[in-house]
Amino acid sequence: MALKPVKNEANLLALVAKGNQRAFTELFDAYYKQLGEYIYKLTDSIEVTEEIVQDVFIKVWLKRETLPELDNFCYYLFILSRNQALNHLRKEANNKVRQLEWSKQWDEDDLPDDSSVSEQYRQILDAAVEKLPPQQKKVYKLSREQRLKHEEIAKILNLSPETVKKHIKLALRFIKSEVSSQSDIVIISILVTPLFF
Repeated sequence: MALKPVKNEANLLALVAKGNQRAFTELFDAYYKQLGEYIYKLTDSIEVTEEIVQDVFIKVWLKRETLPELDNFCYYLFILSRNQALNHLRKEANNKVRQLEWSKQWDEDDLPDDSSVSEQYRQILDAAVEKLPPQQKKVYKLSREQRLKHEEIAKILNLSPETVKKHIKLALRFIKSEVSSQSDIVIISILVTPLFF
């Protein structure tokens, strides 16, 4: 798979290395769909694809200081994405084997669960979503979890599309402010961005 590079990529990478969130957003917007299409072919799951793409960009952000040293950012993204997808598939296969073995000895409730940095961020995000006012929470969940468009949400909740848009904007503002004290705002931004492939 060949990723189509961004024209001003070297400049963007230098800015991202210095912590420029706008430059990172530009890189994210340029590449997430291309990566998503590739990963979806490997996983055949939108949810897994979304999680892997988010994890890849979280890694890019966390290691941003090294970006200017890369000879080929597209290749780096491709390898990172491929490895994340293969690790996920390997982990999924291993989990299925372990579950079969454990099910002979343990109840379902006794199975240990994995946690990762991304999972911790997701928990912080979920806690913030739960604090939203009821109508904002409904709109946010319909938008982000069920991937409905503004018009579809408006019909379901008997609201205007503009009201839906306003609820989403307010919900995102609240979530970002709520989690910014506990975590890296760029990572949370990646997690709240809906990915459509």
